[in-house]
Amino acid sequence: MITGVDHVQLAMPRGREDSARAFYAGLLGMTELAKPPALAVRGGCWFASGSAVLHLGVEERFAPARKAHPALLVDDLDGLFAVLTGAGHACVRADGEIPGIRRFHTDDPFGNRVEFQQA
Repeated sequence: MITGVDHVQLAMPRGREDSARAFYAGLLGMTELAKPPALAVRGGCWFASGSAVLHLGVEERFAPARKAHPALLVDDLDGLFAVLTGAGHACVRADGEIPGIRRFHTDDPFGNRVEFQQA
């Protein structure tokens, strides 16, 4: 019955949209999507790249997702690793844990875990 995933939502603290833009648009190259006006007043921001869509929503009593995470497919894992580490993000390689999958994890500016896999 399920035919796909429309989006994944991560939480963020109020007022940190510029940090989200710097990471998701600036470093990851995602495009910011305009939120509908009724939702824009709540804060947060939405991003997309290819078929991946991420919504970052404000959570008043914010706590980062340290285990739950999106796994984003990329076409240049090594290049993205270099970009993120060059920008000061700690990246943890997890090669070999899943046969045939090259991947690594990092945290977004809010401490949410994000995984990247070679497409």
